[in-house]
Amino acid sequence: MSPRIASARPVAAPAGRPAARHGWPRALAVVLTAWVAMSLVAAAGLWAAGAADLPGGAFLPVLLATVVTAVGGAVELSGDAGGLARTNAGLTVVPLSVTLVGALALARGFLRPLRYRAVAKGRELAGWAARIAVLWLLALTGFALGARHTFAVDAGSGTLGDVTDLLDAAPTVGFTTDVPLTVGFGLLWPAGILLLTLLVSRRAPLPGRLLRFQTSVRPAAFAMVVLVLAYVVLAAVVALVVMVTRGHARQTLATALLGLPNLAWPALTLGLGATWRGRVDGPFGLPVPHVLAEVLRTPDVSVLNLRTVTAHDGRWWWLAVVAAVLLLSAAFLTALRSPAGIPAWRHALHLAVALALTTVAICLACRISAHYGLSLLGIGDLGGNLSGELLLTPRLWPAVGLGLLWGLVAGFLGAWPAGPVRRRGEVAAPSGP
Repeated sequence: MSPRIASARPVAAPAGRPAARHGWPRALAVVLTAWVAMSLVAAAGLWAAGAADLPGGAFLPVLLATVVTAVGGAVELSGDAGGLARTNAGLTVVPLSVTLVGALALARGFLRPLRYRAVAKGRELAGWAARIAVLWLLALTGFALGARHTFAVDAGSGTLGDVTDLLDAAPTVGFTTDVPLTVGFGLLWPAGILLLTLLVSRRAPLPGRLLRFQTSVRPAAFAMVVLVLAYVVLAAVVALVVMVTRGHARQTLATALLGLPNLAWPALTLGLGATWRGRVDGPFGLPVPHVLAEVLRTPDVSVLNLRTVTAHDGRWWWLAVVAAVLLLSAAFLTALRSPAGIPAWRHALHLAVALALTTVAICLACRISAHYGLSLLGIGDLGGNLSGELLLTPRLWPAVGLGLLWGLVAGFLGAWPAGPVRRRGEVAAPSGP
């Protein structure tokens, strides 16, 4: 009998391994592992970026703020420049490398005590998740309370510096955490990870009433996780090649440890034909390939898609080729993990919905917005290194439509070669409700 069909029945724990108890010590170990893993990755990335040299003991608050932001927390920027001037600042960016490490650690810890069974009671799963949520909330609150600091901004020694000294308008900028908002949204993050873990992993037990959904949801969900992780692995290989061949090792390492998915996952949407809008102005910059930096550093908001990128360098058409190859592989994997007998059109529909939802998640998670400016006597932003803007946002609904279209085509094509390679003993999925 197929392991996919057999998984619908309870499986006893192997001899000598009693059923795991999901107590508070085990939940504490899961939460601590996730937070320690995120903190280590964030600390290494910030060190590579030079944050260890920040004055006033700022490294620890910046580290805490980085981790809080990675799990959905709300970190706010603020500024002050005396009575005759004002500063304004804003920042929206998620260090997705830190996020990804925390998600993988949390998912593994959540699954570990459940791995010997195929069916679990809903109350048992809810209790296990609740213990993790309570401890997660305590850790998140502690990090949020420590994530605050203020920096002085050097106005220079020229005319601008003289004016700010004369008007007592020495600019400062700082950050703090909106603790209530962080706690509210921060709890949604582990809830989403635990739900996604149940949707993706065949090792995760489900309540009996939900077993009928595992053949339609889990194969496509698993394939999408493999797809986005494959893009991260490819980006890591590219980063390693850049470090070896072009130098800038610390800058490349910082980018990889803090924001590798921020580059890899938009590349997936660009390969599908999606469009992003962006602009780089002032001292800000994006740790992106030179071609993308040229497209974005313009007086007005730029359009970033395959057409504009290949206009600067025709070799970037490989993004579409990589997207097609990996998406067809994901479609093949979806069909391979599904019960035999499911028609190709159903594979196509499942993959289309999964890819559309994945595109939504990428577009929401990879947005970047940053602005800092200083104005004197209410007159505009001053130039130099005291103002700048960084923007990268997707055109969401066209991207979702492209995800649906690519998913339908790839799902239909990927289902064909899966039939001849199915394992012996598999049976067709039961028809009817």
